Amino acid sequence: MIDLKFPDGAVRQVEPTATGRDVAASISPSLAKRAALVSINGVLRDLDRPLETGGDFRLIMRDDADALETIRHDAAHVLAQAVQELFPGTQVTIGPAVEDGFYYDFHRDEPFSTDDFAAIEKRMAEIVDRDEKLVREVWERDAAIAHFESIGETFKAELIRDLPDTEEITVYRSGGWLDLCRGPHFPSTKFVGKAFKLTKLAGAYWRGDHRNPQLQRIYATAWANQADLDAYLLRVEEAEKRDHRRIGRAMELFHMQEEGRGMVFWHPKGWVLWQVIEAYMRRRLDKAGYVEVKTPQVLDRKFWEASGHWDKYRPNMFVCETVEGETLSLKPMNCPGHVQIFGIGQRSYRELPLRMAEFGACHRYEPSGALHGLMRVRGFTQDDAHIFCREDQIVEETAAFIELARSVHADLGMETAYISLGTRPEVRAGTDEFWDKAENLMAEAARAAGTEPVVTEGDGAFYAPKLDFIVKDAIGREWTCGTIQLDYVLPERLDAEYVGEDGQKHRPVMLHRAILGSFERFIGILIENYAGAFPLWLAPVQAVVATITSDADDYAREVTARFKAAGLRVETDLRNEKVGYKVREHSVGKVPVIAVVGRNEAAEGQVAIRRLGSQAQTVVSIEEAIRILTEEATPPDLRA
Repeated sequence: MIDLKFPDGAVRQVEPTATGRDVAASISPSLAKRAALVSINGVLRDLDRPLETGGDFRLIMRDDADALETIRHDAAHVLAQAVQELFPGTQVTIGPAVEDGFYYDFHRDEPFSTDDFAAIEKRMAEIVDRDEKLVREVWERDAAIAHFESIGETFKAELIRDLPDTEEITVYRSGGWLDLCRGPHFPSTKFVGKAFKLTKLAGAYWRGDHRNPQLQRIYATAWANQADLDAYLLRVEEAEKRDHRRIGRAMELFHMQEEGRGMVFWHPKGWVLWQVIEAYMRRRLDKAGYVEVKTPQVLDRKFWEASGHWDKYRPNMFVCETVEGETLSLKPMNCPGHVQIFGIGQRSYRELPLRMAEFGACHRYEPSGALHGLMRVRGFTQDDAHIFCREDQIVEETAAFIELARSVHADLGMETAYISLGTRPEVRAGTDEFWDKAENLMAEAARAAGTEPVVTEGDGAFYAPKLDFIVKDAIGREWTCGTIQLDYVLPERLDAEYVGEDGQKHRPVMLHRAILGSFERFIGILIENYAGAFPLWLAPVQAVVATITSDADDYAREVTARFKAAGLRVETDLRNEKVGYKVREHSVGKVPVIAVVGRNEAAEGQVAIRRLGSQAQTVVSIEEAIRILTEEATPPDLRA
């Protein structure tokens, strides 16, 4: 017999051969019909599979949050089944659930078209209506390989050959169709429901290797109900409107081109935005007691070998050789350079904590298929800093950083949704005792800053745990922006030392931390958060002085000069166009304020202020306009 502990604390004894359905039926026949999965010690399992082991037991209903990934997993199988029914000869490869949906990769001579989506979705709905049982079967390895090869599924046969010898080979049958899969799955296709939608087509290479056959990937999304699907599609529609690449072109902020893959060409307005953010960050760091440094862009291979990055990051490093036989690399990160500065001269415990910051330009090779506007680049600048401290200072320094990061994110219009604690990964340095201590320190620091971290199992760096900041944008999307990581390893590798109060040499602890992450990615997030309509203090062009008639040109130049003298970023539009046309054009460019001037305004020393997105205008004196706009344009950290 095995013991099952229920969520209410009750314990039942059952035979190891009992299934989750058996347990549900012993409670209520209706419960057995509604149950979709079981959870044993936090691991999901097929409802009709023998339990085999005891522990914490929970029945999972289809509408439970824990069932959503299985809805998507099962929907991927239904998609593959529908495609093969409609397009005989198509080979299936893999089809995992991913964030907000799933995809399936197919091998087919003829290309799919989005015009095929309606027919595929219709057939998927039919498969759901068939209520076909999803039956798990364990196969002998050679028999499984032979079967898939016999039906022309060479990719599946290859997957089976490459599985470890100890791996159990399982397939799931849906009517006459079957697929290689570990599971778990729902009892039948009806549990998938019909709140799904195919979203896009893309190319992919088998196993992500460009030397392998090219596949066709169908992306889709699936949800527990139609309301959730509709809400998601609305979010996607809104996100497309906010795409930073489209808005960046319209606002003339930046561009990217094939000759510089993953590199950003910042235009004047985009660079103004960058400089405003950098100046703000520099003031915040200065006030928080950081010192700013600058480290070399290129360093010798020997340096990266000593730091350990050559072994870990070599595939992502840009490397070159000189005529003198040197092997050099563009730096992929700033931290080893900061340890070098710390290591010059003799450091005392009295100097700790030492908070060392750098707006450091880094380069990392990313596959071209992974590049995505400002969000994923090869050349980027981090708002990077490293705190060298004693072990007894970890909690205080981490808590202070959490407060700083949350404040910065708030100033920039991003809400901190939560902080995640990434714990020990499977492959890691250090003992379990070290990880116990380090994880407890980071959790204690988060609590000292007034927040309970959300534990993300296995998401820590290989050398220590980390805290990541998850921020929420204007349409509810979550982004990871900012991190602090505990590091005992790099100071050891690069021989960093300080003299303690006892007169002996000690290793400092190193806290790697960033608030924005990279300027490029964070600016991309900001563009999408505000849909380009930045608050006045961030806007690259804060105001445009636009004339109604040409006889107001001299007055417009005077207004522009006075606005500039007050510190506003302002342009003048003297074109021989109707003012309505000018307003519309500058609205596309997301200029927050249009100051309209004509004969009347010139005669009275006034301007007519029109705000982005509003048809109304307010007529005020130049002095009042300057007072209102300069107050609004003051960065948050400089406001009284």
